[in-house]
Amino acid sequence: MERRFKYLIDKRVVWRQDPTTDIPDEETKQYMFYKEGTYQFYDLFRSKAKITTYRSFKWHMLTLWYLNPNWEKQDALDVAIYLSYKPNGFTTFTINKWNVERLVEDVYNMELDEPPRNKLRKIVFKQFTGLDKIEKLRIVGRLIGRLRGVDSTDIYEAMLQINYEGGKIIISRLAKMLNVTPRTIYRRMDKYPALKEEKQLLNEET
Repeated sequence: MERRFKYLIDKRVVWRQDPTTDIPDEETKQYMFYKEGTYQFYDLFRSKAKITTYRSFKWHMLTLWYLNPNWEKQDALDVAIYLSYKPNGFTTFTINKWNVERLVEDVYNMELDEPPRNKLRKIVFKQFTGLDKIEKLRIVGRLIGRLRGVDSTDIYEAMLQINYEGGKIIISRLAKMLNVTPRTIYRRMDKYPALKEEKQLLNEET
């Protein structure tokens, strides 16, 4: 079921934000590259994966309220009700109105001045670049391949990009993309078990 964005667009909801204060080490017309990564990039619906848990839904609402600081409680409630209705294509389940109201109240009482916890990203592709998924994956591999060695964040970056493009994350694809041997990927994943868990979770989303 495709996501229905018209309602969000009509209400001028912001769900994407490029880094605000972090300065890229390299910038082109197509992307921004951060050697140490940035937590400031938000794009809630960039992946084809949908919201599958109540916890994830709460994070999405917290982030949306952070990106839309002029919202009143009713604005957040209206958007939450829309997103929570499964036929609109954003979730894999429908949350009843009472639970949505309780969630919005919880988020309202949270600290909204601090950026919500986010994933570290090294490469941020700009909108409307015209790049297809193969070109983006090649750019990710080239940029990360310039770094000395491949660490867990590099592998994670590659996994996120493959997931976003709707592909299945497999060791051979990661190795080819990062220009290392499959053994190197296996070693890093053995050292950082969280990578294995994230690989499984991302593959379950696609």
